[in-house]
Amino acid sequence: MPKITIQDLLKKKKQGQKITMLTAYDFPFAQIVDEAGIDCVLVGDSLGMVVQGLENTLPVTMNEMIYHTRLVSRAARNSMVIGDMPFMSYHTGIDDAVRNAGRFLKEGGAAAVKLEGGAGVADRISAMTKSDIPVMAHIGLTPQSIHRIGGYKVQGKTKEDAGRLLEEAKIVEDAGAFALLIEAVPMDLVARITESVTIPTIGIGAGPHCDGQVLVLHDLLGIFDRFVPKFVKQYANLKAEARDAIMKYKDDVERGIFPSEKESFK
Repeated sequence: MPKITIQDLLKKKKQGQKITMLTAYDFPFAQIVDEAGIDCVLVGDSLGMVVQGLENTLPVTMNEMIYHTRLVSRAARNSMVIGDMPFMSYHTGIDDAVRNAGRFLKEGGAAAVKLEGGAGVADRISAMTKSDIPVMAHIGLTPQSIHRIGGYKVQGKTKEDAGRLLEEAKIVEDAGAFALLIEAVPMDLVARITESVTIPTIGIGAGPHCDGQVLVLHDLLGIFDRFVPKFVKQYANLKAEARDAIMKYKDDVERGIFPSEKESFK
């Protein structure tokens, strides 16, 4: 299967075919996601929570994001790799934003970047796009803004907020974004947003009316269980399976069962 491109995603929206996206942060899991036929792999700053054990995504650095994106890019033969721009990597001005975004492509091997925000970052989206850096915008619940918005809350519930999100979707599209990630927004509003833009919408906690869906891989696989958002569907419980396997190994070693002659050299 050839590498997924932006044109493939636009074609899927036009033809009504759903787009699939998952996060990944290292070579082994990215390889599994790629082999499963997922369209896009997002190297999310969510690694701060599910890989680094942090309370939120804010401390994640550019160098950490480039490192993890490089690992994922090595594994993704077919999936489109998108690097997530961390907090303060694009907030201080257009020049810094374009320079940091370019690192994802030049050093990380990504095909595109994602950044949070609507109208407030439209100038950066435009500048990146003009520099041949494809951009996925991200509206609704934006985790890098948790201190301003007061935590992880559903967005767009009032008429005023709904109108703002509709407007921001069109603004980022006009700025050049090739896709729009929508997080924690009521599904009826998401349906209106999806119909109002020509670019694909990717939902997380945004209901079934998006053009595609994304989940954090560690949530889907049941590896991260510090908290489980309402919108997550766990398809496995790998944490429990891994713990059971490790406990069996521990027991075998303590009882002298492992290594046996079979696992030894003569």
